[in-house]
Parts: sequence; structure tokens; C-alpha cells
Amino acid sequence: MRWLVPACKCLHSTAHDAQSEEMSNSSSISHFLLLALADTRQLQLLHFCLFLGISLAALLGNGLIISAVACGHHLHSPMFFFLLNLALTDLGSILTTVPKAMHNSLWDTRPISYERCAAQLFLIVFFLGAEYFLLTIMCYDRYVSICKPLHYGTLLGSRACAHMAEAAWASAFLTALLHTANKFSLPLCHGNVLGQFFCEIPQILKLSCSKSYLRELGLVVLSASLYFGCFVFMVFSYVQIFRAVLRISSEQGQHKAFSTCLPHLAVLSLFLSTGTFAYLKPPSISSPSLDLAPSVLYSVVPPALNPLIYSLRNQKVKSAVWTLITGRFQKH
Repeated sequence: MRWLVPACKCLHSTAHDAQSEEMSNSSSISHFLLLALADTRQLQLLHFCLFLGISLAALLGNGLIISAVACGHHLHSPMFFFLLNLALTDLGSILTTVPKAMHNSLWDTRPISYERCAAQLFLIVFFLGAEYFLLTIMCYDRYVSICKPLHYGTLLGSRACAHMAEAAWASAFLTALLHTANKFSLPLCHGNVLGQFFCEIPQILKLSCSKSYLRELGLVVLSASLYFGCFVFMVFSYVQIFRAVLRISSEQGQHKAFSTCLPHLAVLSLFLSTGTFAYLKPPSISSPSLDLAPSVLYSVVPPALNPLIYSLRNQKVKSAVWTLITGRFQKH
């Protein structure tokens, strides 16, 4: 039986060394390598130009919306207040991901520091979460406007709108903080190469070798319950909205009601479908192209399209933006 003693010691030493190596690998990571968007110099410059164009469109559109709503007193209503908040989330998300991608494409680099990666993951989860919650609130705004127009001023007063916006931002902040703290406390022992052009939750999880699934499962259940609750609320609201619109006798009234809802529904559908595919797709169908396309669609494209779809189709906003640009006051 004596031969079992050194064998047990050897096994214990091997397990301890493996655990030490695992923790060492995690603590020794000083930077990550982001996905290279192209192999040739011409394609890299093309990606740089595309990202530059999209980011300039997002900055210009959202900047004009924020300025117009802030300066135009006739736009101080719940719908435009939430549009202003939505524009802030769009600016935040585009400034979180695109500048680093443009830098990497222009200078043909891939590294991002450990601390900057953590900050980028926190900010993208924060801004995208805030956008999702604000889209839910805007759905409620449309529901009250169409289904309960006589109670609109009571249900969506200035104090109620401020509290709803504060709740959206606070919920997004708490969610982002929990996810970032959890992901970057996991041991990482599968290298430092990320299959994405920015730091994203699924990519960090791929590098993890942690066995603490219970903590991750609890956080996933908490987040999923919150997001699914918002989704159920939006579905219920739109069912009530469409039922109310179909009861309108005049075609002109139906068209006006639908025109205020369909743009919101279109952007919401794009945001949800691409985000859900990016985060919930099976690992078996994962590939660089399948990981890249949905991430671009839910993190880069909406900030450029939202001002056009939501606001610039509105005559009041058009007039306010024109007044802001020309410096002349017009009668509305």
C-alpha cells in the first residue's frame, strides 16, 4: 500500500500545478487580439471608409436630433424626450465600438488592452441595454397615445417620463456592471484571440475555462427574465395598438396611426433579431462571418438609421433641424 502514497501526492501535485497554470494564464493576459476585418490592405481601407461614413452619419443625425429637441421648445413632449435619450444611447454605442475598429483597419493592428477591453464590454452592454429599455418605454408611449389618448397627459407627465428614463439608464448600468464584473473575474486559459471587432460577452466566455457555471447561470436567468419581460410587454402593447387602429373608421386615421408605429416596430425587430442571433446562436454554427454580420447590424447600423427612421420623417423635427442649421425661426 505504500506505493499509493507517492502516487496520490503526485496526482495532487499535478492537479495543483494545472490549477496554478490556469490562474497564471488568466492573470498573465495583458491584452486581447481583436478580429482582423480583412487580409489585404485595400479591403482594410475599404472597411475604414465604410465605418467612417457610418459613424459620421450617426454623429451628424443623432447630434442634430439632440440639439433640435433640446433647443426646440415645441418638441418638449414625451415622445421627443425619449427620442433624445435614444439618440444619446446611439452616440454612446457607435463611439464605443467604431473608433477602435477604424484605428485597427487603418493601422493594421489588432491588440486591445485588458482594461480597455473590460471598459468596452461594459459600455456596449450599458448603451445597448439602455436602448432596449428605451425602446420598451417608447412602445408604451405609442400604446398610451393610441389606446388611451385622453389619459396621455396624466400617464406620461414630465415627472413620470423622467422616472422611466432614469429607470432605463439605471437598469442598463446595473446589468452592464454585473456582466462585466462576472466575465472578467473568470479565469481565461484559451488564449487571448477574440473572434469579433470589439469586446463582446460571447467572445470572452469562449476564452474562459471556469467551472463555476452556477454564477453565470444565475446572471443569465436574471438578465433573460428582465429582457423577456420587456419583450412580452412590447408584444402585448402592439397587439392592443393594432386592435385599436383597426377599429378606427377612417383610412386616413389608420394610416396616421400606423405611420407612427411601423418605424419603431421595424427598428425594434432588426435590433432584437440580430442581437438574439448574436448572443443565442448555437456554438456549432459559429464562424467569423456569422459572428461579425449580426454584431455590425445591432451595434453599428441602428445608430445611423434611427435618426432617419424615427425623427427625420417627422415634420416637426425637420423644421426644428432646419431652424437649427439656418439660425432662422420659423412658424409652425
